[in-house]
Amino acid sequence: MNEITVADFRCFHDRQTALLAPLTILVGENSTGKTSFLALMRMLWDIAFQERLPDFKEPPFDLGSFDEIAHHRGGRGGRASEFSAGFSVWHRGPTPRGKPARRTTNLLRFEFTLRRDGSGAIPSKRRIELGETWAESRIGPQGDVSVKVGTANGAWNVDTSEFGVLPWHLSSSDWEGVQRELPPLVYILHSFGRFATASPASVDAADGTGGPQLSDEDLKEIRQLGLARLSSRVRPFPNAPVRSRPRRTYDPAQAIPDPEGEYVPLLLASAARRDTRSWKSLKRSIEAFGREAGLFDEIQIKILGGKLEGPFQLQVRKLGRSSKGPHRNIIDVGYGVSQVLPVVTELLRPKGPDMFLLQQPEVHLHPSAQAALGGLFCQVAGERHRQIIVETHSDHLIDRIRMDIRDGKTRLKPDDVSILYFQRRNLAVTIHSLGWDENGNLIAKQGTIPPGYRQFFRAETRRSIGL
Repeated sequence: MNEITVADFRCFHDRQTALLAPLTILVGENSTGKTSFLALMRMLWDIAFQERLPDFKEPPFDLGSFDEIAHHRGGRGGRASEFSAGFSVWHRGPTPRGKPARRTTNLLRFEFTLRRDGSGAIPSKRRIELGETWAESRIGPQGDVSVKVGTANGAWNVDTSEFGVLPWHLSSSDWEGVQRELPPLVYILHSFGRFATASPASVDAADGTGGPQLSDEDLKEIRQLGLARLSSRVRPFPNAPVRSRPRRTYDPAQAIPDPEGEYVPLLLASAARRDTRSWKSLKRSIEAFGREAGLFDEIQIKILGGKLEGPFQLQVRKLGRSSKGPHRNIIDVGYGVSQVLPVVTELLRPKGPDMFLLQQPEVHLHPSAQAALGGLFCQVAGERHRQIIVETHSDHLIDRIRMDIRDGKTRLKPDDVSILYFQRRNLAVTIHSLGWDENGNLIAKQGTIPPGYRQFFRAETRRSIGL
């Protein structure tokens, strides 16, 4: 994702846009919407790429019911009846006709409006854009569905009755639910060519004049929207601020991902047992971070009872100057080791997610380890091409990122980092998009640098030196 727009969601009232980057840092006081922003990102991803109804209570985010989700303006303004949000991603598409043989990169844009459905929320409008081509579906107050599509040549209404009685593959017992849910855009776009070709009358000019007619080239461009939306994408990895509970001994089981990272020891054991080459590579990467952070020098899986599929222990070792020292069970070392290990493992494993939504990953870490974690974020975002969105209260982590970018420690450039500062203003929050220049100086990517940014730290510094 390279930007997000939001309006009337939680503490965000006025429509605003936040700029994202390969590495995005969310900063601000407590209760200014940083965690809500992470939850919004996952919700948008689910609606866009999985056609899922939003679940605002799925761990590790619990935003409550619609009354806690929609913005409350205060006083007579009351609570918003709906909220809207959207995002854009870069999409590689086919070469346009008549152009040199190469693949193009375009901005794929999604926009959604959600309204109350009982205690939850459902999409009442979905829109997808790729250049000048777009498709939009809406659901009216009585459950009536309307669909429009458009290209640079014109816009057309689509007669959804051409899809059949139950177009989005639900049984008759689910018909009542269909009346309040939008048909998936991917279904519309993939079926569009078939029914538009078979029934040209089902596609009318949106301006009511009758015309321009839908050409074969228009039809091809509209169907490309469906292919863009179906691009292979792995669901973002969300991380909880309170994470795994280390155990002295683990019993083998299937590693099912969870935000707290309980599955990570099982994932590591599975790699050690079944894929020696991958395990050695992952082990080296994790140990490199452990040494940089001062947490451990070695990590190992100890199989108990001599059975390959038997119980195991997760152990680490800190090397001394004259001796290697003993391996120690992860439950017997500092709590920070077991808490940061899930994040580090997901960041470094070869087939990990493409996007990370991290809540305060520095919890329980010493300042030097917090700084090392910032360095790891730069490395992963710059060299492994993964997008990291991290909510943090750690100046040590942020300063390490700033210095590594300034000093060229990784491939990450100043434009590859975005700082989102969440500033409370009365009952609403404004998001400021900031960044650094090549010398590590703070700059505004949009507007100006708000005067309140880091005001507390400046006041504390002046006091500490007696000014």
